[in-house]
Amino acid sequence: MFDLLIKNGFVIDGSGQNRTKSDIGITGEKISFIGDSKGKESKESINVDGMIVSPGFIDTHTHHDGVLLLDPQHASSLRQGVTTEILGQDGLSYAPLSSENYKIQRKYLSGILGMPPENIDMSSISAFRSNYHKKVSINTAYPVSHGALRIESVGFHDKPLKGKKLDHAKSLLMEGLEQGSVGLATGMSYHPNAWSTTEELIELCKVVKEKDGVYITHLRDVNTDRGFGGGGVPEAIQIGKKSGVRVHFSHTRTSAENAGQVSEVLKLIDKAKEEGVDCTLELYPYPTGSSFLLSNLPSWAHEGGPKEILERLNNKDSRLKIIKSFGLNKKRSMDQILLSYLPNNPELEGMTVLELSEIRGVSMGDLICDLLVEQDLQVGFWQIPPDSISKWRQISKDAMEFISRSDYMIGSDSIRLGSVPHPRAYGTFPRFIGRLRRQFNLISLEQMIQRITNNPAKTFNLKNRGLLKEGYFADLVVFDEEKIIDTATYDDAKQFPVGIPYVIVNGKIAVRKEICTGILAGQAIP
Repeated sequence: MFDLLIKNGFVIDGSGQNRTKSDIGITGEKISFIGDSKGKESKESINVDGMIVSPGFIDTHTHHDGVLLLDPQHASSLRQGVTTEILGQDGLSYAPLSSENYKIQRKYLSGILGMPPENIDMSSISAFRSNYHKKVSINTAYPVSHGALRIESVGFHDKPLKGKKLDHAKSLLMEGLEQGSVGLATGMSYHPNAWSTTEELIELCKVVKEKDGVYITHLRDVNTDRGFGGGGVPEAIQIGKKSGVRVHFSHTRTSAENAGQVSEVLKLIDKAKEEGVDCTLELYPYPTGSSFLLSNLPSWAHEGGPKEILERLNNKDSRLKIIKSFGLNKKRSMDQILLSYLPNNPELEGMTVLELSEIRGVSMGDLICDLLVEQDLQVGFWQIPPDSISKWRQISKDAMEFISRSDYMIGSDSIRLGSVPHPRAYGTFPRFIGRLRRQFNLISLEQMIQRITNNPAKTFNLKNRGLLKEGYFADLVVFDEEKIIDTATYDDAKQFPVGIPYVIVNGKIAVRKEICTGILAGQAIP
């Protein structure tokens, strides 16, 4: 007898093969039967009446390490059909960190990860995983945080990681991989990660290679003189070549500046693949991104961590130097920033930096410094999308061209903080699967499902997941292929998608008739 039977659905199993009309029987946490269930009994049955049944979606890039601990139901992702998230992205996370260093990192990352409990154990990868295992609604996987390795080895300082310090970092990394980490994640636009050199990363990635993990990178655009070839794609490829590690590129896409240039964006990566570097990539389907305002400060201003950053913001001379640096940063224009997270002044969320600076009668640079002080560094933002509909459409078409490739998958890059979060936190997967798939018709639904289930499961070594197969964990999504669509917008982001009536996590119904059940069946995997 099954615990749960899903009847009369069209099964898309995640392999890329054509759908089949099949029933799925679940016993305990796993799929125990796929086929015609006539004559078989089950404790509970769901008739899905010709809808699609697929593996649960795997979000390869989120910033939910903190918010999951504060809101374990996590409806924003679960309602999209996401059953697994890869945490620890951009090297911006909490493990492995001592109790004191965790408190420092917790405050430093509060503008992107929120403020999780202060006295939680993040001293090892095992401890980190235990904070989520069967305590949240979705499965979680974790690459070791590059930032945490540096903090534990040299503190929050611009110091080289070499000699005994490097050996210590490598030891922590090996320990984390042995405790269930899926690899190493870094963000070379962020600190303390950006203080590293290419050579440091090669040495760390040799350890990752030894354990068949994956190197996940947000490309360098800070301290470019420390990166091979000036950072960016050349640096990541060099790390892959010299260490032999598999390289996963975070949110590789076009923007308003290079819309329509898909082949140009991928030129160096495709050349590296031809030369034997194992590369995979991910993206989200929106024209702009979001981040935390603290990341816009110049590299030197991050030295020492939160306490010293605040001292510099309150010091006249260092503050002027910081403001001057904003004008030199052409990649992060202040007049294109909307404030999404201001916990001490939520009534200001939704205003642009330009608008608020005019109201207060100060420069945009002064406003940014003021806000970081007023909010105790907790400021989130997203970039204002382009006005041109044609440019939006081109970027969306580009996204579909990317996901049509066999080496791509979806990472929402979600930051779920504030009253006006980026819509990707609520809409990424149904936007791709529903809206854009129907609009551009560049990829079959079967191929799309393969990209967001089996692809990431293989990339991150998630055992017995990513396929609908007997003996595999019962992570499933039921959706209507014609009705599934995102409803979240930039001006009204906290809107759930429609057309996804059921989500099952480890054999438990987590969403029933588009309502979360409250069951917390997520596991720390693999």
